[in-house]
Amino acid sequence: MAYNFLRSDRDQPFLLPPDLRDWLPQGHLAWFILDVVDQLDLVPFYQAHRDDGHGRPAYDPKLLLGVLLYGYCLGVRSSRQLERRCHEDIAFRVLAANQAPDHVTIARFRARHEQTLAGFLVQSLQLCAAAGMVKVGMVALDGTKLAGNAADKANRTHERLQAEVAEILRQAAEADQREDLEHGQARGDELPAGLASKAGRLDRLRQAKARLEAEAAERARRFAERSAAATVAAAAKGKPPPTLKPRARDEAPNPKATANITDPDSRLLHTRKGRVQGYNAQAATTLEQVIVAAELTQDANDFQQLQPMLQATTATLAAAGIAQRPDTLAADSGYWSIANLTQIPDAPELLIPPPRHGRHGKPRKDGKPSASKSDELRAAMKRKLTSDDGKACYAKQKETVEPVFGQIKDGRGARRFMRRGLRACEAEWKLLCGTHNLLKLWRHTVMRPAATPASA
Repeated sequence: MAYNFLRSDRDQPFLLPPDLRDWLPQGHLAWFILDVVDQLDLVPFYQAHRDDGHGRPAYDPKLLLGVLLYGYCLGVRSSRQLERRCHEDIAFRVLAANQAPDHVTIARFRARHEQTLAGFLVQSLQLCAAAGMVKVGMVALDGTKLAGNAADKANRTHERLQAEVAEILRQAAEADQREDLEHGQARGDELPAGLASKAGRLDRLRQAKARLEAEAAERARRFAERSAAATVAAAAKGKPPPTLKPRARDEAPNPKATANITDPDSRLLHTRKGRVQGYNAQAATTLEQVIVAAELTQDANDFQQLQPMLQATTATLAAAGIAQRPDTLAADSGYWSIANLTQIPDAPELLIPPPRHGRHGKPRKDGKPSASKSDELRAAMKRKLTSDDGKACYAKQKETVEPVFGQIKDGRGARRFMRRGLRACEAEWKLLCGTHNLLKLWRHTVMRPAATPASA
């Protein structure tokens, strides 16, 4: 009996074609990444290296950038996973020119050039604009919660932080006494790893404690300012100073306030699915789902982010050389406030539905009318949103920015930041958004094979 099977000879001389250009089909994302990298301004990357030819050879920044961008496009962000892919994955081996940078090299490259990598959002927008994909007549704005590289169990109150700091200092004092008795005036051996790690932990505890103390001082300052203003106003009317109570939301002492000792910049945020220790990621997108602005904030609410995101949109478009500015902006009710609708200069037409909560101008108990300051704004916005044009425009909000968050968080698995600290996480968020635009551009060129990043 003779079976007719395809030959499976693992002892053949070549497991892959000897030419790397034969390893992947034309139109593969890896080739597109290499073409894009060739179009980028790499001067900031090369400036970090000496140009006299001395020293141990380093990996070409163009190689590491290609590996990093491709990994972020696929949702592979761990430096160890990227190292493994450079050994096992054909596309990564092509991008790495059949070399294998280790995870430390990749992690240091990402940390050293975090702000330059954050600027990739602007360069991706330039490439999308060159391909005719950026139309900013209308943009949609929204925020999503992303977990930080920290657990909510690492949160501590001010009282507990004080106790832990005191305990570490007590242990350090006992260790000093033991070493003095054992070594006298001699230096002695180096600290064991346990005490060395405690020193680092003490520093993080002190940072978290300082943050809580600063927040408590700020709450006290707000109450003092409001009390002083009320006293001055009463004196002008010839009345005694009023007796005020600090507002619970932003003035009264909050003994339950916590700070995270793993990532002190992260915050405990509430979502529809529970709590998350992380950050509030903001993004503004076009109708074509191209991201034109991305920022990261520690604030749990969105209503304070409208003006900063409008400014970020203007700045990003200007940096990308795009003269057009949004005429209309759609956002959910989380961005509603009187100040947002009345005090932002040069704001586009805003489509923001009023929230259900808040004061609606209901009659007082004595029967007299009590109109809310926002009644007219609510009525005007409802008329705008119930019109045919308003309905059509606002309906696009669900088709633009919300799917973008789904593509980033679910499609690429980016639900948690890899790094710690607001500055580092903001850079990673912008890199995620820049690679999102890169994927949009790649699919655009795949649908139109004649276009390339250089000619589109």
